[in-house]
Amino acid sequence: MSAAHLSRIERLKKLVACLPVEGRAERCPDVGRLLDRIGDIYEGASESATRRALQRDLKELVRDGRIAIVKPNSKPLRYRRLMDDPDDDPSVWDWLWKQVLAQAGATLSRRQLDRIWRHLLTTSDGPRLDESRLRILPDTLRLQPVELYAGVLRAVIQALIQQRVLRVRYLKPTGDRRESDLHPQALVQRGPIPYLFALKDDEVEPVRLYALHRMTHAELLPEVEARAAEGFDLDTAIADGRADFGAGQRIELELRVRGYLARILPDCPLEPNQRWEDEPDDSDFEIRVWASVPSTGQLLRWLLGAGDNLEVMAPPDLRRVVAAQTRKAAALY
Repeated sequence: MSAAHLSRIERLKKLVACLPVEGRAERCPDVGRLLDRIGDIYEGASESATRRALQRDLKELVRDGRIAIVKPNSKPLRYRRLMDDPDDDPSVWDWLWKQVLAQAGATLSRRQLDRIWRHLLTTSDGPRLDESRLRILPDTLRLQPVELYAGVLRAVIQALIQQRVLRVRYLKPTGDRRESDLHPQALVQRGPIPYLFALKDDEVEPVRLYALHRMTHAELLPEVEARAAEGFDLDTAIADGRADFGAGQRIELELRVRGYLARILPDCPLEPNQRWEDEPDDSDFEIRVWASVPSTGQLLRWLLGAGDNLEVMAPPDLRRVVAAQTRKAAALY
């Protein structure tokens, strides 16, 4: 590759990097502002020649889909950057990295986690640990992640960052297809599937969950600002079980446990206010546990997965559900 070609690649890269992702016109530069900011990358050319060269580069970048004109019918033309790759945008990298930290929170103690990650997050050189020195392992069987259609995740993250409307074509589990304008609120990864909390079309409520792998196409509408759902809070939604499609009703759970659970639950409680005490010497179990938790599918799967290391004592309705499910499973064998 020639030196001239390499120089052109670097020039275009610098030009793209100085444009904001945010689409509001007042934040996006025109040719004059770009000349003041990075005109020196066109080495030694006259002012008029530099302007023409910059305009040619901008036209090429628009044609290649790397940048966009904010308002094509307004003068002067202003430009913004289109996000090609999450690695190219620091805000996206920050978001992705925080998801890694959230996963780590399920593995490391809170005090240790805060001390370690505070250092990693304040370094200007990015995370100092790679996969050869740090792994975060789930304590359940990990399903293979879903395959997403091209461009969907990029568009969703970009819409969240810019607070813009997302136009999607969505394939329902029933096989029906529809197109909707979504107003993104938050993104969650539940197991192998990412979901988007969003308002649909002109609705002011409810905030619904949309599985990203069912979006066959997603397109950012850069000029349309997304509506914020009144009272929506991601932490509250997760705590209420909405990320697991539960109603979020809290129950007072009472368990008798033994085996590996008797060793894990005192150190890794089901919730911050969990209580436990030793079972009597003649009991078949080792400890009794009390916890206030949301009634969700995730809870039921966890209870059933514990097998005979756990007995649900309360609430009575949940005890009956677990008993019925275990009878059905036993009948298969």
